[in-house]
Parts: sequence; C-alpha cells; structure tokens
Amino acid sequence: MNNRIQELRKNRNWSPASLAEKLDVSRQTVNALERGRYDPSLPLAFSIARLFDLTIEEVFQPDQD
Repeated sequence: MNNRIQELRKNRNWSPASLAEKLDVSRQTVNALERGRYDPSLPLAFSIARLFDLTIEEVFQPDQD
C-alpha cells in the first residue's frame, strides 16, 4: 500500500518522533509506515487520516500491480 504520510508530516514541519507521539505509536512505526514496510491497522489508518483532516483514501492508495 502506498501512502502520503511522509509528505503530509513534512508539510506540517513535524518530526517522525512528533508524529509518533501524536499517534501514540513508536518512531519506528512511523518510519515503517512512511517507507511502505508496514500497513497500519484500520483504527490506526483512521487516526492518521483524522490527524491530517483527510479521508483514508486521500492518505493511502492500494499498490498498482
């Protein structure tokens, strides 16, 4: 799954650690999400979208195979 988390985080001048704190996850989780190595749970995906005031579809896109 592709996502815009890094772009959205940088637009707000948040560090990975700051975003992790806001989402109540580890910095390593944020790193894995941004690199596409981890797909979030549905509750976490909703939290991310809500934090950026976007829909889940605006943050996450399925891989184009």
